[in-house]
Amino acid sequence: MNRKIVLVAAALVTGLMASVTGAMAADQCGGASWYGPGFHGKKTASGERFNENAMTAAHKTLPLGTVVKVTNQRTGKSIKVTINDRGPFAKGRIIDLSKAAAAKLGTKNAGVGKVCVAKL
Repeated sequence: MNRKIVLVAAALVTGLMASVTGAMAADQCGGASWYGPGFHGKKTASGERFNENAMTAAHKTLPLGTVVKVTNQRTGKSIKVTINDRGPFAKGRIIDLSKAAAAKLGTKNAGVGKVCVAKL
């Protein structure tokens, strides 16, 4: 009986670890906002200084340093950004783009856009 408990516990831990390490196994779609002027030069979660002119973004769970493809659902345009910060913290948003990334993607003027994010 103890062996069954150990096997069940091992299976649960393995499943939990798989869901944690594969934080984003499939594309994630939702809102994208952008940030810049008030944060330019401040430290990000990765420890580097935020540069609003760099192709970077904030994501809640992806490992820092992960490169992702962000696709504007309205236009089909895609960009690559590196995750170097944590966020966004607004409901319905899945990624916070730097000012430059939002401009290149075509979502800067609207402030928020619908996107899909895919880990590369």
